Order: sequence, then C-alpha cells, then structure tokens
Amino acid sequence: MFPIHDDAGRTHGRPYVNYSLIAINAAVFTWEVLVTGNFTNGLATSEIYLVYGAIPKFVLEGDIPAVITSMFIHGGILHIVGNMVFLYVFGDNIEDRFGHIKYFGIYILWGLFAALVHSIYAVAVGGGDIPAIGASGAISGVLGAYLIMFPRAKIYTVLIAFFITTIRIPALAFIPFWFILQILFTLIGEAGGVAYLAHIGGFIAGVGTGYTWKYLTAKKTSLSIPSAAKTQKMRPRIEDISPSLEPEVIEGGDFYEIITEIHGISAATDIHAEYEPNSKSVRIVASGSRKYELIAKLPGLEGLNHASPKVENIEYLNGIARIRLSKGV
Repeated sequence: MFPIHDDAGRTHGRPYVNYSLIAINAAVFTWEVLVTGNFTNGLATSEIYLVYGAIPKFVLEGDIPAVITSMFIHGGILHIVGNMVFLYVFGDNIEDRFGHIKYFGIYILWGLFAALVHSIYAVAVGGGDIPAIGASGAISGVLGAYLIMFPRAKIYTVLIAFFITTIRIPALAFIPFWFILQILFTLIGEAGGVAYLAHIGGFIAGVGTGYTWKYLTAKKTSLSIPSAAKTQKMRPRIEDISPSLEPEVIEGGDFYEIITEIHGISAATDIHAEYEPNSKSVRIVASGSRKYELIAKLPGLEGLNHASPKVENIEYLNGIARIRLSKGV
C-alpha cells in the first residue's frame, strides 16, 4: 500500500514548514548522490553515514546534533521517496493543526525520541556502532499524531497486488495496519537494516503528542467560556454575533466540506447541521455561550432532483468548525 493523498482539508494556508522539510531532504540527498557517485563509492558513503548518522552509543551519550543531521540523510532513492511521500501526505495537516513553528519543533522532538528508542535497543543487542539514518522516526511521529487528530480522514492509496488500483482507506485502518507491520518486523528481526523500533518510538511519541494537544486545547476552550450567570445576562441576539466570514464550502469528488468560524462553544456536540433539499443548502446551528445560525449553499446541485448530501462528521477546534457531508445520488 502506498498513500498518495488524503481528504483532510487545511484551514491555515500552505504548509511551508512541511514543504521546506521535503525540499531540504531532497537537496541533501542530491548532495549524497553527487559525493558518492550515486552510492557506488563505498568509502564516501560510509564516511557520510559515520559523520552525519546517529550512532547509537553516541546518541546515548548525548550526541543530539548527529541525531538531527541523520534525519536528513537517506540511503537510496526508494528510502527517500517512501519517506517524503508519507511526509507530504500526512505532514501538511499536522502543521496546519500545530502551526508552523510548533510543528517544526515537535517534528525534531519526534525524531530525537525515535532515535533514543532505537539506540537503547541497538546498544542492548550489540549494534551500538552502526549509524542510523533517515527521517522515518520523525515521520512516524507525524503518523501517530495524524491518527489522533484526523481519525475519520480517508487515505487515497495505491494498492499493488496482482493488479494496481486506487482505493480509499480510513486513517483508522491505514495507520494502525502500518503500525502493526512495524511491530511484526521488529519481532521478526530488523531485516535489511531498517530501524523499526525507531518507527515504533516515533509513532508512540506522536500519539502521545496528539492526545496531549487535544486535551490542552479542550481545556483552554472550556476555560474561555463565560459562567452560566453571565451568559444569561449577556447573551446577544443571533444576528449580532454572526461570524465575520461566510462559511467556506469545499467540493470533492464525493463529499462536501464546510469550514466556518464559530466561537463560544465547547465541543462539536454543540453544533447541529442539516441539509435542506429545497434550498440545496446546509443550515448550521450552534448553541453555547453564543448562538449561531448559518446557511451554507452547496454548489453543483442545480438541476439534480435526487441529490441528498448527508452529514457524516462535525469537528470543532480553536473556533473553527469543519462539517463533512457525503454526496447523495
């Protein structure tokens, strides 16, 4: 299985940090190819790995700079292409959720934690002198966080068996399946020199980060809600607190996604959305310390008598509501 893109939209612009990470990895790999003669010069290749790779026994002694440089070194075209595709598919949404600066810092921390887990294991089994390279530990952290933050997203995946086809796999199935494979490969043995324990360590760190972020965000939102007494006295009329921006409607092949600004509620359960066939629009009602009633017009339904989009999922975070509908027939 090979992911090519997902259907989780972004709300905060382009993921410049994620694009930069991919560009830096590509630039470093180009340098590796030039210096090693496309990895035909064994001496030059070994020197790069020893100088810039994360040698487990030194990692446990605190060689943090080597861990960071190792995250941008790869051992071949398949190695870097596989890592960068996963980073491209999943990393943009994590950057969108964390923000540019936090995403970069957390990405590095995931890589450090993954290297630590691998180094402890490698030294224990006598592989403390073998350098580890690649971005997969940090990218595993991206996958772990994605699973927690976008569990209902669909991953468009190329499936290669006796034939080649493209299918949509829920993140709740795709990512756990990938993680189970890492565990199985670890139990079998790190065949091919792949540091599967680094993948496991990075993934666990990503899951923990995702849960922590959701908890802190929910707590921050709840603390910002006025007391019940003040709410009764200060509750404004619906028309006085409408969001400053109209709802944004994104149309996909078989879905609609509505993104709108809503403040003063504590969770997605405070939002109700219902498709109205007569007006071919979605009525959105939110009840909390503030009340909202919004209308989002769905495009592409003119002339269709049997189109009945259905609300599949409602998410809410940091004042932004995301409402996903499947297209009817």
